[in-house]
Amino acid sequence: MQYENPVLPGFHPDPTICRADGTFYLATSSFEYVPGVPLYRSENLADWEPIGHALTRESQLAVHDAGASAGIYAPTLRHHDGTFYLVTTNVSGDGHFVVTADDPAGVRASGASAGSEDDRRESSGEWSDPTWVDAPGIDPDLFFEGDTCYFTYHSGDPENPIRQAELDVETGELGDAHTIWTGFRDPYVEAPHIYERDGTYYLILAEGGTHAGHMVVAARADDPTGPYEGCPDNPVLTHWGRPREDIRATGHADFVQDGNGEWWLVCLGIRQVGPWPRFHHLGRETFLAPVSWEDGWPVVNGGDPITAEMDGPLPGERRTGETALERTDTTFADGLGVEWQFRRHPDRERYETGPEGLRLHGGPETLDEPGATFVGRRQTAFDCRAEATLAFDPGAGEEAGLAVVADDRHQYQVGVTRRDGRREALVRLRIGDATEVVGRAPAGATTDLTVTADAETYRFLADGEELGSAATRYVATEVTAGFTGVVLGPYATGRGTTCETAAAVERFVYESRASPDRR
Repeated sequence: MQYENPVLPGFHPDPTICRADGTFYLATSSFEYVPGVPLYRSENLADWEPIGHALTRESQLAVHDAGASAGIYAPTLRHHDGTFYLVTTNVSGDGHFVVTADDPAGVRASGASAGSEDDRRESSGEWSDPTWVDAPGIDPDLFFEGDTCYFTYHSGDPENPIRQAELDVETGELGDAHTIWTGFRDPYVEAPHIYERDGTYYLILAEGGTHAGHMVVAARADDPTGPYEGCPDNPVLTHWGRPREDIRATGHADFVQDGNGEWWLVCLGIRQVGPWPRFHHLGRETFLAPVSWEDGWPVVNGGDPITAEMDGPLPGERRTGETALERTDTTFADGLGVEWQFRRHPDRERYETGPEGLRLHGGPETLDEPGATFVGRRQTAFDCRAEATLAFDPGAGEEAGLAVVADDRHQYQVGVTRRDGRREALVRLRIGDATEVVGRAPAGATTDLTVTADAETYRFLADGEELGSAATRYVATEVTAGFTGVVLGPYATGRGTTCETAAAVERFVYESRASPDRR
């Protein structure tokens, strides 16, 4: 059956997957974004429905002071004895922790009122508060064998990079740790995951960093504690040395077995565009490939590279129709949908949803600063359009509009402000240390602000008139040096003061367009 990669486009790195009662569940990293750790559900591995987030409360997720691309790193999602376990690391907080749920689809959205997340906790699927685990490093894994849980992690020590200890999942107490892997080629080997197949235990890891040299390596043992021997054909997956491939940096993999006995891999990868040196701005995305077994070792996609068009024995029929991940068309009357996210913990009183749309109360912070009033959704296609209908009567210096955000130092804005007593639309570009307004035009009481994108250019319009453009290259990871992808959405700011008037986003639309071949 045919399917398309990436199966989760846009900013969806470090995927982790499990299967429970015939349904697949997947989670990815979220870094400084709130809510944390987005969750997805699928019946066929190719079509994923967003179902919520694991970390929706400040008691679970302390990222107030998280820098760009800090916060929540790679999670592992597992199902054991009727309970879902998610372990991850807050690199801006207290490190590793475990949360649990009976049903991963707990809080489904950011809420009818963006300020009331803590009040909308649904007991049937609520994820627990954290159980902290005192260990160094990142990329924790959980493997259950009977009543024993093994906690395996990247320690940060190049002499002993992959360590393991028994974990009491109720208390977070660890037993004595020992080293189980020192690397195939890379002493900073990461992302360990353990699986059992026919009485043999497999250790799957990532090496080579998270860019062009990324790779997946495999090892096996007769016991989950090791000793592990490496696969003679390592790496079992890499796109290193394939510079003409549109998909690069494949790695950080997790395996799952479907109900038909077939094995599958999910991994992160990037889609590069543009002339050399090529770049990626949508972030690290989630890809899917079939896994077979030869001589007791995993073979990914028959030994061939992962491609945009794939064929494999999917365990369910393909669905039709779009999800919130692919398209948003909202007046915000029912609140913020599951696709929306904030950067760090916002002042919730600045965000209101209801019959008048999304009302944003701009604070003194600009998008260059933590605490800025901004909420966005992932850009999931190179060719896309985002449009916001904005009703705003700004005071002098006040501003609201639509932003393309990579991080605090790399973003583009098309907004409405007041200058010399008149409303005007403007386009502002922030690229590293440089900030420039590149277009202005008169604006009315209500303005349609639009961002249209192709693989290499963003164009910014107000009421259908193009005011400026900017290259996608300058919000790409190769420039920003971050781990996240572009997020699009409304913002408001008093640029040093608090806005006296709220900006009302009466409607927001995001839609992708068919993308031509990028080779």
